[in-house]
Amino acid sequence: MSDLPSPLPGTCYKFVVRAADEAAALIRERLGPEARVLSVRTVPATGLGRLWAAPRLEVIARIDAPSAPAEPPPPAAAPVREPIAETPPAFPARTARPKSLAALLRRSGLSELALGRLQAAPGWEELQAAPLHRALVGAGLQLRREAERREEPAPLKRAAFLGAPGAGRTTALCKWLGAEAFRRGRLGHVVTVEFDRPNPPGPLPVFCEALGVPVAHFPAATRPAVAGGFVYFDLPGISARDPAENAALADFLDREQIEQRVLVLNAAYDHATLRGAYAAGRALGATHLVFTHLDEVPQWGRLWDYLIDGALEPLFFGTGPSLTGDCEEDVFDALVRRTLAPAPAAPPAGLEPAEEETEALAASADR
Repeated sequence: MSDLPSPLPGTCYKFVVRAADEAAALIRERLGPEARVLSVRTVPATGLGRLWAAPRLEVIARIDAPSAPAEPPPPAAAPVREPIAETPPAFPARTARPKSLAALLRRSGLSELALGRLQAAPGWEELQAAPLHRALVGAGLQLRREAERREEPAPLKRAAFLGAPGAGRTTALCKWLGAEAFRRGRLGHVVTVEFDRPNPPGPLPVFCEALGVPVAHFPAATRPAVAGGFVYFDLPGISARDPAENAALADFLDREQIEQRVLVLNAAYDHATLRGAYAAGRALGATHLVFTHLDEVPQWGRLWDYLIDGALEPLFFGTGPSLTGDCEEDVFDALVRRTLAPAPAAPPAGLEPAEEETEALAASADR
């Protein structure tokens, strides 16, 4: 930033920094005391770096143009002998503050079910009385506690991946296989299954060959071939409209005693389609949940309904088409960041979020 031109009034500048105190120092150094912060949002790391890199802050600031000098008053009939106090300069107009914390949470995309859970929690009154930027952090922590009130799940061992056509079922299986092989070092094999409907393998065989994971077509061994290994099943698409079309698939799951069943849902679907696919998966005995296509979803708030429901264990979020990345396994942390975008716990002087900046934090889920 050494080649930054001299700051001009009315010009907006963007800083991407590691922490808020770094942003405050840069703004004071580069833009001077007349600069005003317009927005602050969290920018996650990209690619494989997001697995270990901390998110950064994107701060947008502007230098307000100096007020035009007031026109001199007309000549008075008599000279004014007493000094007249100068009128204090007008402060920049601020955006209207939401009427309540609940209104701000709704604007951030939070679902009514999740909002109802927050309002029923014992600490809701304290959240409403707190400054908005701190109330958003507290709301995120409370929602995370609500969603995590479940027993520690057993690791996947023999699991079938279920989903309607277009949900990204096979891509989700590839993402999970990549994590199993690269990060957890587990061994196993994959079984593809067909019934009265075709099940195109897509990139699965080539991807598994690159991983060194054998792929077999059913009938094949449905038990792990090595101690501590896994067997994953790639099944045909399920029908969300007619349960009778899923009878053969249900019989296969029961006959082979496959108890772990991962339901893959396309988060970009409209509400009715998403709920229908969710109900179809529940009818087939789904135990785990994966959301895909989240890179196409501007607001993630409605996903809280499925996590707070607690019936299915969330496995991961698919945030892109890559077979080995674009994957959020800490789903609660990812959902808090995208729906509430919590501010730093103790912002330094000069970067305390104003009303419009707090709203920008909550609305960053739209981006």
